[in-house]
Amino acid sequence: SVDRDDLPDGGASVFAECIERIRETSPGCKVEVLIPDFRGDRDALHTVLDAGPTVLNHNIETVRRVFRSVRAKGDYDLSLDLLARSRAHAPEIPTKSGMMVGLGETTDEVVETMRDLREAGVELLTVGQYLRPTPAHVAMDRFYHPREFAELERAGRAMGFKHVAAGPLVRSSYHADEQHEAATAVPA
Repeated sequence: SVDRDDLPDGGASVFAECIERIRETSPGCKVEVLIPDFRGDRDALHTVLDAGPTVLNHNIETVRRVFRSVRAKGDYDLSLDLLARSRAHAPEIPTKSGMMVGLGETTDEVVETMRDLREAGVELLTVGQYLRPTPAHVAMDRFYHPREFAELERAGRAMGFKHVAAGPLVRSSYHADEQHEAATAVPA
């Protein structure tokens, strides 16, 4: 999502209005929102949640150690707190997060970040390969093998994520419908 720090509520009212208008015009439509951290503003988060998205997504992006090099204005712990507060305020709305690999992190750090996300109550996870968009962006450290993505997916499922999508071309919206269904499935 785009940060709208120029708006008093960080753009929360825009997200809420979009959700409400979609519900008015297409009542059966599922709406997943990818939100910024709102700089920790609880009211902004509640504005979005109270509009009733189907899934609330906020991407952690990367592991703690390299976080600042990827999200200079962000805060790893603030992102985790936002996800935990989302679960506390609206436990019926599944939470989702995503991260990129290939930025110099270790596999242990990726697994640690996945644990942090589970502890924050995140149910849905995407893990994709970082691909440097321009020479001005952070350089890619390495390309993960599909086998490594499969191992991360298995680790995530073992941690209790209801759905994990991990692969070189996986992005936040990857198979969003399957992720939502997994989050809302009633155990047999």
